[in-house]
Amino acid sequence: MTEPRARAPRIDAHHHLWRYNEAEFGWISDEMALLRRDFFVPDLLGAMGEAGMDATIAVQARQTRDETDWLLSCADATPAICGVVGWAPLTEDKLAGELDRFAGCNKLVGFREIVQAEPNGYMDRHDFNRGIAQLHERGLAYDILIHERQLEEAIRLVDRHPRQRFILDHVAKPLIARGELEPWSWRMQELAKRENVACKISGMVTEADWSRWSLEDLRPYLDACVAAFGVERLMAGSDWPVCLLASGYRRWWDTLGEYFAGFSQSEISWVFGGAAASWYQISDLPSSSVEVSL
Repeated sequence: MTEPRARAPRIDAHHHLWRYNEAEFGWISDEMALLRRDFFVPDLLGAMGEAGMDATIAVQARQTRDETDWLLSCADATPAICGVVGWAPLTEDKLAGELDRFAGCNKLVGFREIVQAEPNGYMDRHDFNRGIAQLHERGLAYDILIHERQLEEAIRLVDRHPRQRFILDHVAKPLIARGELEPWSWRMQELAKRENVACKISGMVTEADWSRWSLEDLRPYLDACVAAFGVERLMAGSDWPVCLLASGYRRWWDTLGEYFAGFSQSEISWVFGGAAASWYQISDLPSSSVEVSL
């Protein structure tokens, strides 16, 4: 028997926490009613334990300053939450002051806006691009949350900021339930030519048929992501608790595990943790478990 070897930490690169109220979560429709409740750290830790996850990155779900502060407080009290992607008013003139107040928040790793809900041309706006430029100055990543129809606009955004780290959320929400690969696939190929962009494999099951999806429905889209970005720029996330509309937390990770089973161990470790740590520049991770090799 060889000596036990430490397993690389498994990081859920994308999840949410929230205190539910109807006014601020109007996007939760009647068909999504199971999400109309609080999702707190104990709920998250329970799900992580079932799926063997070691660490997570909490991502904003509301465009409020209070939520960013709350997520950071949750992260400070929870070693397993190794990073927070918050929200800031990127288009406002006073953005610099807003960002300055986060100086010293080591777990703040980036920002995001709900651009998928914005009108066409939002990512072309001068004030928005001025805000993105200030993130690079502070070494912070920016998560791009869009629908597949916004990919060309996202490409223009990335071209304006070649030194900014961008992370594409939810593989740009392709029309999986319809089985449509194009034009999403070739647009992903084009975006991936920009080496300052990584892609989160997350949010896919809620773009599929919630009650009938399988790995085979997702496989063409996963294949396209691997072909476009390579393993080097892919990271896995759950989009919990939103994923619960279509999949249990563990089922999602088991599905991804099945897809990547034929990849090398180093590639698997990268997608399931290393990429998130690298792209979000996280160095302080909780201790991983130990894997025994015979």
